[in-house]
Amino acid sequence: MRYDEFLAEVRELGEYRDNQEAEEVTTAVLSVLSTRLPGQQVEKLAAQLPEQLGEGFRQAEQPEPESFGVEEFHQRVAERVGGRALTAEQDSGAVLTTVAKTVSGGELNQLLSHLPSGYAVMFGKPELS
Repeated sequence: MRYDEFLAEVRELGEYRDNQEAEEVTTAVLSVLSTRLPGQQVEKLAAQLPEQLGEGFRQAEQPEPESFGVEEFHQRVAERVGGRALTAEQDSGAVLTTVAKTVSGGELNQLLSHLPSGYAVMFGKPELS
């Protein structure tokens, strides 16, 4: 998926005003996600994202993944976008559902194996939780 297609999908799913808002939300969600994953998983996922997103995703990577649940994930996204946790839940779903549509099934399964089961819902895959 190309960068502009990715943002258009996020914009539609999240019902954002414009691509700039979709881009800000995407950056926030992916940067929080990168802190939750081991480095090799960040690299594998970044390789399947549009180039502009992959680079930013790699830059947010941490030496060691942090361990936090879905509620904390939403709180961190809310802090980055200046919103509320409820809005961040919608933001996370719009971005991560688009990620799930972008990456291969094998990559998505591998990604989800590094996260608690509650995260699958954010990727639009409640059957995997």
